[in-house]
Amino acid sequence: MQYVRSGRAKLATDVAGNGTAVVFLHANVCDRRMWRVQLNGMSATHKAVAYDRRGFGETRAEPEDFSALADLVAVLEATADNGPAILVGCSLGGRIALDAALRHPSLVRALVLIAPNVAGAPDPVYSPDIEKLMMQSKEAEASGDLDRLNAMKARLWLDGPLAPEGRVAGSARDLLLDMNGIALRSQPFGADVDVVPFFHRLHEIAVPTLIAWGDLDFPYVQDRCRRVVAAIPGAEGREMPDVAHLPSLERPAEITSLIAEFVGRRAGTDS
Repeated sequence: MQYVRSGRAKLATDVAGNGTAVVFLHANVCDRRMWRVQLNGMSATHKAVAYDRRGFGETRAEPEDFSALADLVAVLEATADNGPAILVGCSLGGRIALDAALRHPSLVRALVLIAPNVAGAPDPVYSPDIEKLMMQSKEAEASGDLDRLNAMKARLWLDGPLAPEGRVAGSARDLLLDMNGIALRSQPFGADVDVVPFFHRLHEIAVPTLIAWGDLDFPYVQDRCRRVVAAIPGAEGREMPDVAHLPSLERPAEITSLIAEFVGRRAGTDS
């Protein structure tokens, strides 16, 4: 592990292997450890990189307004050997990867995105059952009971809002609770002031792109993923059965194979 400086932050970054860089961007309820199986798997053929954003994991940041995209660029400059990188992002990590492909296209070779967030996408619409769960999550947050809030986040994002609570157990759940527990208890670190809507610009993305999502994820997330596939020229879509928002935790070997197969077939690397 090394630290990459960006502004007043030191971004905790794992680097393993050699070759074309594959950079992993974590979800907002996780840290770089959500990718540890994929990092190990891809490091056999590529330089695999995973870092913690501000407020997550082992990254240390003094309070300041910042740009999550600029932080990614700092990681790329420090690790990608001046070549374009393959970006693998989940949820909010996917949003940052898409933003990079639009605003810094020379830095991006390909995209593999799992349930990506998209700045400027339509607001979520919830069914009554899911709306009830979202209200419970807001009540937990308002109460200041971080353990209760953490449990609700696992219920929504790991199990899936329409699946039974506790569907995913064991080490995957323990890791999610640990990662998100650190994030919930992090000290104030500032606001990302560089979020620019780009939902209307997805047709400009010109690199090989794979979008994957689980059929137990929020229905609005699934719908958004399909719309992203339709908007990006040549993008591939993959719906995964019986998995929710964080398949790298639920089915790590399957996600590693999915990434490796797509990269080998579409990214044109010479590693």
